[in-house]
Amino acid sequence: MVAAEAPFGQAQFGPLARGLSCPTASTSTIISFRPFGLKRCPDTAATHPAGIAPAGSADTSLAFMDGQRIATTVLSLTAPSVTGWETAGRREMARRVNEFGAELVARRPDRFGSFATLPLPDLEGALGELEYAFDVLGADGVVLLSNYAGHYLGDPAFGPLWSELDRRAAVVFIHPAKPQIPIIEDIPGPIVDYPFDTTRTAVQLVLNGVVARSPRVKIILSHAGGFLPYAAHRFAELAPTARPNAPPVPQLIESFRSFYFDTALSSGTASLLALQNFARPGHTLYGSDFPYAPASVGASFTAKLDRFDFPRDVRAAINIGGARQIFARLREAVAA
Repeated sequence: MVAAEAPFGQAQFGPLARGLSCPTASTSTIISFRPFGLKRCPDTAATHPAGIAPAGSADTSLAFMDGQRIATTVLSLTAPSVTGWETAGRREMARRVNEFGAELVARRPDRFGSFATLPLPDLEGALGELEYAFDVLGADGVVLLSNYAGHYLGDPAFGPLWSELDRRAAVVFIHPAKPQIPIIEDIPGPIVDYPFDTTRTAVQLVLNGVVARSPRVKIILSHAGGFLPYAAHRFAELAPTARPNAPPVPQLIESFRSFYFDTALSSGTASLLALQNFARPGHTLYGSDFPYAPASVGASFTAKLDRFDFPRDVRAAINIGGARQIFARLREAVAA
C-alpha cells in the first residue's frame, strides 16, 4: 500500500487568485511529489540529487498553495524518478506512483492534476504505462526526465514514445535530471547542472527533428527552459556547421519557440525579459518548485513575478490563460 500522507516535491502553474477559476489567477501546474519514504528506495535512488529530501504531504502542499493563491497544481515525480529500480521493479514503482497521484486527484480534482511517471529507459514498459495512465487513470500528461542514463529525449530510441505522445496530443513536462558528468565541488546539481541539462535535451529534441515530427505534443520545459531562451539564436545559427542538412535558421528558432516554459525559480528580471522577448504568447506558465525549493524561495520568486511590469494580458496568460489552453480537464474541474 502507498502511504496516505506522502512527501511532496513540486514545480507549478498557479494561485487561488492565480487559479483556474479566477480571472486574475494562475494555475500551478507541475508539483513534483515523492509518494514513498526515502527509506523504501534502493541505494541508487535513496536521495534527491541535490541532497535534499523535504518532508511534506497533501495538506502541506495545499497550505503552500493557499498561501501563494494557487488554485490547482499538477503532480509529477521529480528526479531521480523511478530510475533507481531495475526492470520489473521500475515498472511496479511507476504504477504505484501513478495510482497514488490518481488517488489524490480523485479526492481533490479541483486542486490537483497528475502527470504520469514512465519507467524509462524501458521503452516497452513506458508505452504500457502510458496507455494505463491515460486510458485508466485519466492522467493529465506525462513527466519525463531530461536524460535517462545519459540518453537524451531526442535519441532515436525514444521515437516510438514520441509517436504515441503525438497521437494522443499529450502534454509533456520535462524536468531536468543530473547530467552524466561530475558535479562541481560543493555546488549541488540543481543549482547549475539542471538548467544545463534541460537546455541539452531541448536542443537535441529540435535538432533531431522530434519537435517538428510531434506537432500535437505540448512540451513544457521547467525553470524557464534552462538557457534556451537566452541562447536559442546561437544554437540555431551554429547548427548548420555541425549538421549541413539542418533546417533553416528561422525554422529552428520557431521550433525552439514552440516549447512552453514555466517560471519555477526563474522569475528574476533578466529571465523574464528573455522569456517575454522569446516565448510565444501564452507559452510562459507560472511555477514555484515547492517543496524542493523551500516555501520562502518559492514565495520570493512569486513576488518577483508579481512585481514585473507585464502587460495585463501577458500576466493573465502566465497566471491562468496558458494553463487553461492546455489542460481542458482542469479548466472544467475548477469551473465546476
